[in-house]
Amino acid sequence: MLELFVSAFVTFFVVVDPPGCAPIYAGLTREASRSQTISMAIRATLIAGLILLVFGLFGEQLLETLGIELDSFRIAGGIMLFIIAIDMVFEKRTERREERAEKISANPEIEDVSVFPMAMPMMAGPGAIAAIMLLMNQATGIEQSLVVFAAAGLVLVITMGALIAAGPLMKAVGTRIEAAITRLLGVLLAAFASQFVIDGLRGTLLA
Repeated sequence: MLELFVSAFVTFFVVVDPPGCAPIYAGLTREASRSQTISMAIRATLIAGLILLVFGLFGEQLLETLGIELDSFRIAGGIMLFIIAIDMVFEKRTERREERAEKISANPEIEDVSVFPMAMPMMAGPGAIAAIMLLMNQATGIEQSLVVFAAAGLVLVITMGALIAAGPLMKAVGTRIEAAITRLLGVLLAAFASQFVIDGLRGTLLA
């Protein structure tokens, strides 16, 4: 159980990337009051949690409805996570997030950023959705499923805390340390993604 929890926690932490979300959120909510900042962070976390819960519970049925085999999804999900990992290592993901944040900040009509872009696609984006579906497929029994959801929930809570403390946090951490952490997490994610692809190929070839 502990091994599954640690594996799921690391996967979600790398994909959601709380250290990467914090500076973006700080920039998007620069003009908001403290109460508004906290409210949007909580709302974004709840919405992201609901999205992951739905895909974790019903993602497999969705695949069956679309006629997609689980091994195919493992391979596709692993490739998707590997691309995200490459972006993290070479800091391309951060650049795209900053560009998206600048576009949103330039639009005065958009004030509440809890749904977009925070909940989706930053916290519960394609990578997180792929990760929870893959992990839920590997989980056997209710206990292991609860462990996966607990790991995802803990990462979302940590992310919410990072968003709430985004301003002071960025001053304390600094951009260089943030970049180093992001690259390290990217290497770990690449290893997890490769394992997903290997498992998918093994399942396909042995079927």
